[in-house]
Amino acid sequence: MIETMLLSIDIGIDPVIFSNWGIEVTWHGLFTALGVIIGVAVATAFARREGYQEDTIYNVALCLVIGGIIGARALYVIENWSAFKDDLVDVVRVNTGGISIYGALIGGTIGAWLYAFIRKVPNLPKGADIAAMGGILGMAVGRIGDIINGEHFASHTDLPWGVVYTHSSSPSVITGVPQPQHPAVAYEMIGDIVIFGILLLIYVRSNRAGVTFFAWVFLYGLLRTLVSFLRLDNIVFMGLRTAQLIGIGAMVVGLAGMAYLLRTPPRGTGRGAGRRTASREQGAPAPEGEPAT
Repeated sequence: MIETMLLSIDIGIDPVIFSNWGIEVTWHGLFTALGVIIGVAVATAFARREGYQEDTIYNVALCLVIGGIIGARALYVIENWSAFKDDLVDVVRVNTGGISIYGALIGGTIGAWLYAFIRKVPNLPKGADIAAMGGILGMAVGRIGDIINGEHFASHTDLPWGVVYTHSSSPSVITGVPQPQHPAVAYEMIGDIVIFGILLLIYVRSNRAGVTFFAWVFLYGLLRTLVSFLRLDNIVFMGLRTAQLIGIGAMVVGLAGMAYLLRTPPRGTGRGAGRRTASREQGAPAPEGEPAT
């Protein structure tokens, strides 16, 4: 149960929902799955409005999800190799938790891009804009499971919204992390929702495909860099954590991408160029500058 105390918020929920017959379902896994479903649903809704065919939408989504799962687990294992080197079977036990959100983003982007490149899906920048909005909202949903699990440790706080994990199976209890601690993943969840609102505004108002995607890269990099100052992840370089190093790189890429797109004129009429094109032979929006037929 979750109880609001005078000086803290107590979370006493068992991280494991169900465990029997060798199957273990956790809150982390449940909300990760829900996040994927909601993220894909949101992206699909936008993609339909842009004229993409159903087959194209779901095939790209499938490659994105598969690439995201592989990337999320791979980067987490790399970052925590000492915990896996003696039992490699644990590497594939994704349902018990232990994924890297940056790994998911990188792997998902690669998976979706490879499919789009091989199948020659037109107007990749517009597709990237759509994926960014679905992705950030799905990430916000997934963070609910992290809040319940208590596996992302944060620094101690005396603020009234500090979190105390009380269930004996909570990683925060098992490892003896000083409590109450900052609800860092809750901060990130709120930040994800704010970013979604900003991206939606940019998507509607910008006449240049790709700007929304690079805005997402910059904003999420900024969010993770700031939130990670409160997290207790290992410091790897110059007082910074892995997520912060990646976040700084993401901010540079995001700013560079936005600057390039905004400084160069679009090749066509912008966002409206690809709408209402479901009857096109290729079943996807026309590239910027190519009128729909």
